[in-house]
Amino acid sequence: MLNSNTLRKLDMQDLMVFSAVFEQGSVTGVAEILCVSQSTVSYSLKKLRACFDDELFINTRTGMRPTFKAEGMHEHVRSILQSINLCHAGTPTFDPTRQAVTFEICAPEYFEQLLLPQLLQGFDHADLPVVVNVHKLGADIPVDDLRDGSLDLVICFGPHFHSSHADLKTQRLLEEELVCVTDKRSAPLESPLSIEAFVQRRHVFPTPWASPTNMVDGWLTRQARQRQIAARANSYGAALKMIAGTDFLLTLPRRIQQLLASAATFQHCPAPAGLPGFTLDMQWSLAADQDSANAWLREQIVKACPGQDLA
Repeated sequence: MLNSNTLRKLDMQDLMVFSAVFEQGSVTGVAEILCVSQSTVSYSLKKLRACFDDELFINTRTGMRPTFKAEGMHEHVRSILQSINLCHAGTPTFDPTRQAVTFEICAPEYFEQLLLPQLLQGFDHADLPVVVNVHKLGADIPVDDLRDGSLDLVICFGPHFHSSHADLKTQRLLEEELVCVTDKRSAPLESPLSIEAFVQRRHVFPTPWASPTNMVDGWLTRQARQRQIAARANSYGAALKMIAGTDFLLTLPRRIQQLLASAATFQHCPAPAGLPGFTLDMQWSLAADQDSANAWLREQIVKACPGQDLA
């Protein structure tokens, strides 16, 4: 807020006149530099003098001499003009067509299967010199790596799967639900699948992100239930191969099931009622929030996200 209502009457031209008169010491010279009339310069000086209640410049034989108050104002006025110029220029915008860049992203397999191919296709079609290195997500968000710039982004699951950090920015990318998948030649799945039928089957458990716990078993524990694990896999694709030719059951994100589980080989049905889905979230540091290259990457990831229709 301004300290005085008289300050509202000033405009940028008045400040430019003040700075120019201070540096040139001549009303005539200022008029030429600013491409305005001498009367305009005189009017601006009149406004400035009334606003600051000071003569500001005294006309002498050697030119316009600044008063003590004008001496103290000069650096502040120059700083204001410089700041306005910076606002107009804006932050330099990242241009991927001119600048090769490598992005470091920590993410689960879900991101690699669903979003990364779309990203890379877009970069390739536009002939952009962009490299994406993906590091496997663990149970904890690598906060220190985000803070020191070792990582540009973390793609993680939500809600409440990871500890929250006040100094990280978060954006939700999409919502996902879980479905149950079996070999098409195995015993048919009842639909909807009851929790009793769910726990009676033996399960293959994919671990597409490094964590000692998972959302399915966490939910079962809250229901005082436990499933039978036949095997654990490092990836969705490996887990699908493990259930082929068996009665084993595999719980997958719906979009991964649609992407990888061929209808010729596998059948699927909704997960038991109450089994929660999850969100895919994107996190970055406060410093990266002001980085134009990081902002550009976040925009590309958002564009690569599929729609929310899970039917």
